[in-house]
Amino acid sequence: MANGGPVEHGYPHLETVRAAVTALYRRLSPDTVQTFSVSVAPADVAFCDTDDLHLGAQRVAREMVRHFRLPDARLIVGFREMTHAANVELAAGPEYFVELNDRFRTHRRDIGAALAHEVAHVYLHRLDLAFPTTAENEILTDTVTAYLGAGWLLLDAYREDGVSSQKLGYLTPEEFGYVLAKRALLFREDPSVWFTSPQAYSAYVKGMALARQDGQQPPLTGAGWAGRRRYAHDRRHAPGAPPSAPYAFTSDPAGRLRVSFPCPTCHQRIRVPVRGRVRARCGLCRTVLDCDT
Repeated sequence: MANGGPVEHGYPHLETVRAAVTALYRRLSPDTVQTFSVSVAPADVAFCDTDDLHLGAQRVAREMVRHFRLPDARLIVGFREMTHAANVELAAGPEYFVELNDRFRTHRRDIGAALAHEVAHVYLHRLDLAFPTTAENEILTDTVTAYLGAGWLLLDAYREDGVSSQKLGYLTPEEFGYVLAKRALLFREDPSVWFTSPQAYSAYVKGMALARQDGQQPPLTGAGWAGRRRYAHDRRHAPGAPPSAPYAFTSDPAGRLRVSFPCPTCHQRIRVPVRGRVRARCGLCRTVLDCDT
């Protein structure tokens, strides 16, 4: 939790974020992902200063448990002085003990954001979905929280001015914006209407610009003129492609050229023959893509 210190910006964890989206689709089915088409509503996690601290925290925790489809999970929420925003004890369940930073006693509007991340930890624990290192696991948790409809709260908790700053989670604001934009493009949802932080809105706009670029890379037909020209040049010199290119050419045993590229939805690599206009269906997320190979 950045609290008054510098906030990291940009996309330093982008590859891990994309790997997390792919891993989520591999662990769940596209049909299960679709069941999360409705985000957590602001009214369901609203928390005002007149609410009882502990009863209110338990109410928000129950809402997060409901959102992540964990009907038998029970969260017991407490507060203590600590460095991080929150911590959850990932035991066998069904009871899970969550500790929140003492600062949330007076910053109650952000309790929903902290609990969203911790309940996502429980959800991933139940799924037995994890990355090799602790740092990667935290990126995975933030990504899943945002992609499944609760992470807009984490981005909205980002506030920064000339004398103070606050950010929850391990993704940068722009990375949160990117994942939320990927979700928005999938479900045609606009989370920006819920933001109370102007800095959160700016980060979301930047993330959306990058998310749209994912669907504008050759050989997708949405690629721009410059990308198409570079692709045509690389195709003439195939197989192979510059390391910076999002696509790669290979030849099959019969010498026929094929091109592989990441799915703009789930980032699973797709391979199609190089033969002009083709329609490809991602085998992981089932997205149908128009390509000009």
